[in-house]
Amino acid sequence: MSTAWDLLARAPAASVPDINVTGELLRLMLSLGAIVALIFAVGWLTRRLQSRQFGGGRRLRCIETMPISTRERVLLIEADGKRLLLGVGAGGIRALHVYEGTVPAEPALAPAPVPPFAELLGRLGRKS
Repeated sequence: MSTAWDLLARAPAASVPDINVTGELLRLMLSLGAIVALIFAVGWLTRRLQSRQFGGGRRLRCIETMPISTRERVLLIEADGKRLLLGVGAGGIRALHVYEGTVPAEPALAPAPVPPFAELLGRLGRKS
């Protein structure tokens, strides 16, 4: 009576395929890297397209939104040079306040100065 091990021992050597482990691992890592790069590229492209301001005809934009509860929120909308405070809920949309006059210019925020790398490294060393 032969066992499975005996059958495997008598199997010809040509039936076992020769697998190049290094090549397969390299192919797997390159595929994974390509997928991760594609995810980052799509995210970058999406952010770039969403932040683009299309000129001509864009008379409505949402300045700010604040959730009040899970279903209700307050929106500050700019439409044709006026600002409106809107309440949005399950019952619909209601104008809470219309700001009269011109829209104040939003001040441009200056970027915070970035300290040199040596200074950051020195701070990290002093904390420990």
